Amino acid sequence: MKTSPRMRYATRDGSWKRQLPLAANRNRSTCEPRPLRRQAEHPEQAMWAIEFRDPALLSLALAAIPVFLLARRAPGRVLFSSFKLLPGGGRGWRARLAWVPDAFLALSLLALVLALAGPRIGERMSRVQREGIAIMMVIDTSGSMAALDLLTPERERTRLEAVQDVFEQFVLGGGALAGRPDDAIGVVSFAGYADTAAPLTLDHENLVAVARNLEITRLRSEDGTAIGDALGLAVERLRESPARSRIAVLLTDGVNNAGVETPASAAELARSQDIKVYTIGAGSTGIAPVRDPRGVLRSVPVQIDEANLRNIAERTGGRYFRADNAEALVDVYAEIDRLERTRITEERSRQYEELFAYPLLAALLLMMLGWFGRSAVFARVP
Repeated sequence: MKTSPRMRYATRDGSWKRQLPLAANRNRSTCEPRPLRRQAEHPEQAMWAIEFRDPALLSLALAAIPVFLLARRAPGRVLFSSFKLLPGGGRGWRARLAWVPDAFLALSLLALVLALAGPRIGERMSRVQREGIAIMMVIDTSGSMAALDLLTPERERTRLEAVQDVFEQFVLGGGALAGRPDDAIGVVSFAGYADTAAPLTLDHENLVAVARNLEITRLRSEDGTAIGDALGLAVERLRESPARSRIAVLLTDGVNNAGVETPASAAELARSQDIKVYTIGAGSTGIAPVRDPRGVLRSVPVQIDEANLRNIAERTGGRYFRADNAEALVDVYAEIDRLERTRITEERSRQYEELFAYPLLAALLLMMLGWFGRSAVFARVP
């Protein structure tokens, strides 16, 4: 696809000028950053399991057994001089059910113990505040990114395609990466010139689509590696963000040989804005395989400016990573994902529905039934 030089960013007075690429201008409505601070208030699933305010009191329930036995042994006898004086026909239903009032008394004690223990149902409410960080991904699209040394056993792919695969996992989640749903992420691409492919946004689906559409620069007039300009543009984008934590992830496979700004001055600019920069040297050094436009595989010399990348990371408080194969590239992004996580604060409040009235009412009812049964229906002769 034919492209044209779109901008240089550093002017003589030290200010920064930028021009969005046409694709970003057309999709600006979908890529505008939304507020980074989210507040979600939601009730968690109600905990319907009953709990007790003073569960130790439940041990008093064991007293129901001796209460029942003592009630059964209550005095109430009539002496007869002979069994012949007793009526025939066996025991009546009152005699067979004489234990019922005693059972009611024992059950009333159980219910009273339950009421004293304080049964209740807890409903848990959570208020979660999430403060996402701002991340600018700075991706090299120079001609050397066509090298095939980051392929997988299943698929031949260029360095840029490998970065696009891992970038998607980093943003949306997948494999060893959890995703960054609360972070505003943008993309700066660069070769001989630096472009803002996508501004900081929470619309991650469109962001990944934009990153997938990045292409390797084929024109000699636009090729090169403008590391300083690319980092300077990323810093300018991050400087506009209200997020308290801002980082840039700079990935390249070459040596700074284009642009106006030097990597050192861009790193100093990032440090002055309290922006941490993680740098990644992608691919092998020396000789790498590349397919020419006719599909013929040939070897080309490649070199990574590790000294500048280390210097950038050290000046800004970040880290330099080396990714010379596909697995190492995934590991690098996983490590950055672990180091820079969204800050989450959580406040919990808990409300209870007290249920002691129900067993208390049952205790009173059972006690009345036991008393009524003992004094009327199943009365005993003293």
